[in-house]
Amino acid sequence: MISRTSNRGKAGGSQASDPSPENWRLFGAMILAFIALLAASAGSRAQEPPVAAPSVPVTATHATRRNVPVYLLGLGQVKALNTIVIKAQVGGILEETPFTEGQEVKAGDVLAIIDPRPYQAVLDQALAKQAEDQAALANAKADLARYAALVQRNFASQQQVDTQRALVLGLTATLRADEATIEQARLNLEFTRITAPIAGRLGLRAVDPGNLIEANAPTGIVTLTQMKPISVVFTLPERDITPVREAAAKGPLTVLAESEGENPRLLDRGTLATISNMVDPSTGTIEMKAIFPNKDEALWPDEFINARLLVRTLENGLTLPVRAVQHGPDGLYVYRIRPDHTVIRQTVTETLEEGGTAIIASGLEDGADVVLDGQSRLDNGMRVSIEAGS
Repeated sequence: MISRTSNRGKAGGSQASDPSPENWRLFGAMILAFIALLAASAGSRAQEPPVAAPSVPVTATHATRRNVPVYLLGLGQVKALNTIVIKAQVGGILEETPFTEGQEVKAGDVLAIIDPRPYQAVLDQALAKQAEDQAALANAKADLARYAALVQRNFASQQQVDTQRALVLGLTATLRADEATIEQARLNLEFTRITAPIAGRLGLRAVDPGNLIEANAPTGIVTLTQMKPISVVFTLPERDITPVREAAAKGPLTVLAESEGENPRLLDRGTLATISNMVDPSTGTIEMKAIFPNKDEALWPDEFINARLLVRTLENGLTLPVRAVQHGPDGLYVYRIRPDHTVIRQTVTETLEEGGTAIIASGLEDGADVVLDGQSRLDNGMRVSIEAGS
């Protein structure tokens, strides 16, 4: 009994686990529907256009041919051609300084007045002494004439004549000394009015009116500096001596004075005046001096400026802005923009760089479009969009 029941249970369990034909048909239909859905999705994606790679925004420039001036750059210091410390040549009370500090004056303008009365008195005394000696000389000459007449008639001795002649000569010499004394007194009187020896600009006053000043005091009264024209002394490496001398042999060389800083501005344009006769062995540099008209007084004594000496002009050079040229492990290169707005990395060589401009020796043709900014995001074949204003 037990074995029969167990067999029937096994038979019943076997029939329940087998799928029916209807389940198989339903399962097959679901698979076919899923395959059809995948095929439809793939077909729709195939019909969509491919997505284009995004273009990189850049600014561009053109390689152009032009004449490029070649400069040598040196650090310079402005130096006045003449700096004069105005001092008193005679002592006395400083009565007046008829100028304003920092004033521009002309040659002959009065800068200081010292009390002239003591010197006027000395001059008057010298004039009086001269008049006295002139009267004595006139009397001595008259006596000499009388003795000379008397000696011819034996009424006077020859010794008297000789003595009187010596007196005349002595008084004549005294009058010459009087003239020198008067000239000195007049000169001292003139020195009480101190005038500007040259045109220039005054500095700060060192002595106030009312003070007793001495002749040739160390500090002086005021400093007068010539501003127009003015000079700049600058240095260049010793290797530049030969090209500078060769260029100077062809004519005057132009020197530009520019301010220091990131955005230098032109202060004045001058001419090379001279080259020092020796090289500084401690620095390997040589000094040069240029003269500038300085009409606007843009150059100020003792300030530091950049001096740019024009030595030659490179004619018809192929130029690019310096920042368009990149430095790579294999040398210099640029990104040239092709007509389809894709870029290619182009190797170039330079002749030199001058004032933000690179002169290209080879690797580019005239008129080529080159990426100016935005190179860090580029590679060969990438598409670019040129921003406005480039």
